[in-house]
Amino acid sequence: MQPTATVLVYSDNATTREQVRLAAGRRPATDVPEIRYVECATLPAVLSTLEELHVDACVLDGETAPAGGMGVCRQIKDEIFDCPPVLLLIGRPQDAWLATWSRAEAAVSHPVDPVALADALAGLLRDRAARSDLARA
Repeated sequence: MQPTATVLVYSDNATTREQVRLAAGRRPATDVPEIRYVECATLPAVLSTLEELHVDACVLDGETAPAGGMGVCRQIKDEIFDCPPVLLLIGRPQDAWLATWSRAEAAVSHPVDPVALADALAGLLRDRAARSDLARA
């Protein structure tokens, strides 16, 4: 059985969550494992999922209300031990500085560009796997 990576997708918009799943697909690159998606529409769901499951990466929608992805990112970076890397969906390229403020490892503009999202997510999964390998060594 091949390993899988768990990716949490947070947005209050079901269409945005679907766009993320379709853009990244089951395997965003050949050198990363297949993805199992966990969708969350609320901040409490994000927090409980991160506490209960091993999550390899998060994709957070910066435009979600009432708890936007940028604030959620900053909160989980402060509160979750060994917080998974975060890919933030931002409304405009000019908002990239806010992604830095939130401590996200990567950001892509919304609407979702499938190539950019798949590349960014694959990069986060590679980095997470490399860190796990170093911890085991």
